[in-house]
Amino acid sequence: MQMKMVYQTTQQMRKKTKNKLGLYLPAIVSGVLLLGPMQTFAQSNYKESSNSFARYTKSGDLKNLESAKKFIDETYKSRRDSNSARVNVLRAMIYSSMAYADSTRSIKTPSDPIDITYESVNKIKKRDWDNYVAEHQYVNQNLAASHIYKAKKALEKEDYAGAYDNYLKVKNLDIQNYDVTYNLALLAAQTQQYDTAIAYYNDLLKKGDAPVEYYLELAEVYKQNNDSQGILNTLHEARTKFPENKQVLMNLVQLFAQRNEYKAIAPIIDEAVAHEPENIDLNYLAGYSNETVGNIEIAKRYYGKVLQLDHNNYEANLALGLIYLNSFLRDSDNVEAQYQAQNLLLKANEIRPYDVNALKSLSLYYERSGDLAQLDRVKLLLNQLSNN
Repeated sequence: MQMKMVYQTTQQMRKKTKNKLGLYLPAIVSGVLLLGPMQTFAQSNYKESSNSFARYTKSGDLKNLESAKKFIDETYKSRRDSNSARVNVLRAMIYSSMAYADSTRSIKTPSDPIDITYESVNKIKKRDWDNYVAEHQYVNQNLAASHIYKAKKALEKEDYAGAYDNYLKVKNLDIQNYDVTYNLALLAAQTQQYDTAIAYYNDLLKKGDAPVEYYLELAEVYKQNNDSQGILNTLHEARTKFPENKQVLMNLVQLFAQRNEYKAIAPIIDEAVAHEPENIDLNYLAGYSNETVGNIEIAKRYYGKVLQLDHNNYEANLALGLIYLNSFLRDSDNVEAQYQAQNLLLKANEIRPYDVNALKSLSLYYERSGDLAQLDRVKLLLNQLSNN
């Protein structure tokens, strides 16, 4: 299953910037930083941090971001300041920026900037966030982009569990311009969390505009989960929405064949064969399905097509031979049926000389035609085979 990285940008952001990772984030300019009343003394660590961060949002220069980090760290040493909402908001903005923009971690920190960001976020009460709406959005955007970057790196290492965990964190951030549900569905399936994957895929299908690939992938998840009814329901829904899709049709035919539901195959097999007219297995299945439901003439046509494609096909020689044999057994005067039955059954016997089904069929033919010498020969061979 191929992994895909999916994200969407929002049109609600009036100004955007793009960093070296290629992901868009809202541009934060100094006028947006609603960090509350500044301390009156100009050289405070908090103000220096705020000013450095404002310069970073304009320039994108990591040196300014590193300076903002240094001053906010000094501010955070005070117990009072480390519990202050405005300090934690600024700290979260600085460290979330580092988590996203400094992907190589050139700015040294005591632990991962993502973890430090969450540490500050968790100290800010919900009611306090109401005063920092833009800042909250900025922090969450940075965190989401950071987790997506980590997910991408995990995928490069085929660490599907790690990628899944990071996408789940993005989903929990509830960022509307990141659509991660599809990635979660793929990764849940890859990590054998089949029930979870099914739930994610169903969420996607409820939107009403899901592509056919989602249905096919969900059917595959149901298959891995040993839920044949789930496969059938999904393919039926896909068939309704995408009636001309070849893969959906072929999957349905395959599923019906596995379940021996030939009555369900007969009405749709013509369309399947039309997609692959020289597919021997498909033509044989068309013949067998139609024979099973009593469409004998159609079955003969499909068996004949198999023999046109491969005159040494054992199954088609035997199946068509048996159809003519039954006609001959019902009507001994049917010369065509006698001739066709003899030729086809002998051909099947030639291909597989010791196959019991062909020998038993020839026994019935010789008994009806009165060829006692050949009948004795076939019966002797059948006895030998049964004693072995």
